[in-house]
Amino acid sequence: MPVPHPVRQRVFITGASAGLGRGMAREFAARGRDLALVARRLDLLEELRTELLAAHPGIRVAIGRLDVDDVDAVARVVPELAAELGGIDRFIANAGLGKGAPVGTGRARPNRQVLVTNVLGTHACCEAAVELFRAQGSGHLVVISSVAGVRGMGNTRTAYATSKAAGAVLAEGIRADLLGDRATRAIRVTTIHPGFIETDINLGRRGPLTVDLDTGVRALTAAIEREPVRAYVPEWPWRPVAGLLRVLPLPMVRKLA
Repeated sequence: MPVPHPVRQRVFITGASAGLGRGMAREFAARGRDLALVARRLDLLEELRTELLAAHPGIRVAIGRLDVDDVDAVARVVPELAAELGGIDRFIANAGLGKGAPVGTGRARPNRQVLVTNVLGTHACCEAAVELFRAQGSGHLVVISSVAGVRGMGNTRTAYATSKAAGAVLAEGIRADLLGDRATRAIRVTTIHPGFIETDINLGRRGPLTVDLDTGVRALTAAIEREPVRAYVPEWPWRPVAGLLRVLPLPMVRKLA
C-alpha cells in the first residue's frame, strides 16, 4: 500500500496578499495549518491574518513584508518567519507578475519586470526554502508555474510564458539535485501548472475555460496536498490542453492562447 504523505503543518506562502496566494492561505487555514505569509503589501496581510485568526483561532499566522525581487531580503525574511513557527514543512513559491507587452514594441520595461520577479524572485525564494529543508532533512517545495509555460506565447504573454517555463525547469533541476543525495531524498518538489483562474493576473485573458477563484484554489490546494511531481489545475481540461499545446503547430497555439 502507498505510504501517505506527512501532514505539512507549517506552510509558507509568497504573494499571499491577493489572488491564488490569498486563496491558498484561506484553504490551508481551514485545514488547521499554521501559516507564514509574505507579500509587498503588509496592510493586506494584516487584514488577512485578522480574518484567518478569527475564523480559525487554533492556528498561528506569521506575516512579513517581502519583495521577492530583493534577494537579500528574501534570504533574511524567509528564515526569520520560519523561525517564528519553529520551522516550515511546505514552501509555496507563488509570488509573480503577469502584465507584459508584445516584444519589440518599445515597452521592454514591463517584460523585464515580469522576468525579474517570476524567474529571479522565484529562484531567490527556492534558494532560501531549500536551504532550510536541507538543514531539516525534509520539506515540500511547491513552485507555481502555469499552463502558459508549456509553449511560447505571443502578444502580452511572451515574457510571462517564458518566466513560467523557467520556473518549471528550475523546480525540476532542484528535484534532480535532491534526489542525487540520500540525505535530501525526503524533500519533495512539486510543480503546479494552473490554467485560467479568475485572478487579477488573468484580467483581459479570460475565456470559456476560465474557472472562478474558489474552484481554482480548491483544485490547487488539493493538488499540492497530493504532492505529485507536477500537476495541472484544474485537472480537467488543463492536462489534455497542455498535451495538445506541446504538439500543435505554432499558428494554432497562437489562436488558442
